[in-house]
Amino acid sequence: MIKKDLGLLLLIVVVGVVVAIINPRFLLPINLANTANLIGLFGILSMGQAFVIITGGIELSVGSLVALLGVLFVDFIAVQYMPWTLALPLILLLGAVMGAVHGWLITRLNLQPFVVTLCGLLIYRGAARFYTADGTAGFAFGQNFPELEFLTAGRFYGIPSTFIAMVVIAVAMWLVLHRSVFGRYLYAVGKNEEAARYSGIRTDRLVMTAYVICGLLTALSAIYFAMYTRSISPASHGQFYELYAIAAAVLGGFSLRGGEGSIVGVVLGTVLLQELQNLVNLLGIPSSLNFAVMGGVILMGVLIDQQWHSIRAKRRLVSAARQTESRLPNEGSLPVVANRD
Repeated sequence: MIKKDLGLLLLIVVVGVVVAIINPRFLLPINLANTANLIGLFGILSMGQAFVIITGGIELSVGSLVALLGVLFVDFIAVQYMPWTLALPLILLLGAVMGAVHGWLITRLNLQPFVVTLCGLLIYRGAARFYTADGTAGFAFGQNFPELEFLTAGRFYGIPSTFIAMVVIAVAMWLVLHRSVFGRYLYAVGKNEEAARYSGIRTDRLVMTAYVICGLLTALSAIYFAMYTRSISPASHGQFYELYAIAAAVLGGFSLRGGEGSIVGVVLGTVLLQELQNLVNLLGIPSSLNFAVMGGVILMGVLIDQQWHSIRAKRRLVSAARQTESRLPNEGSLPVVANRD
């Protein structure tokens, strides 16, 4: 763990202790289980966002994508009676394809990630509302899918399945990002895409793959959210989820400039975010202030990131100046050259 991750972990512990002192209900098993479930749901979504942010991009359409893919998944298994073992990989494939389309538009047509994903936000939300005729997609009375429900909304020895899935995915993504050539190249692209391209790295393919990973994890998250809520109103389902994902990534040390961050950090960022949301609920603060808390968290994360960059830049300048001074010979030892003119 890097210093940022350790600092974030310490902050999580301190906030948890303060909340537990203020309201002991925070430590109740049912509250901890519900919080862990939300951490799992948003953690998977945030890891997908992190892969895009590390390239210096942004993905604003994940909330709308959660709504559209969630509606499709519920319709496939509850209305079309498609076996969930077929519907689940189909939704994952659709998410990957949508991510690939975003990556293609950004890398091949040189469109800005903000513009592409903002358009996706509007298109997917409109498509979800059109697909259901602005109605609500949900399961009929008595419809049960025992195996699917256990895998997505069940608990294993009291631990939510979503949290277990997030941990498994986090380990896999950690290996991909921190222990593979692909991960090293991804950091290089985020630091300086032009330099990475001149170094022989196929930057377009890397960026597209990052968006595919984001789309895949978003699709998986959409399935979990659909099974968690069991009823989807496409006009509101998944709304502002992209802010949760971005906030978790920024809190976890992912710079919006690209090229920085860790999977451990984004998981800890998600934990802190849900801890703060739980604090708001336990203290009886109006839920209308949730987004104010979210905006404050994002602003705080960006300010800390900016100050961190400033401090590191000053340290590098000081270090470079000292090295230059140590290499220069003393003035008294300079050889005297006679004038031959």
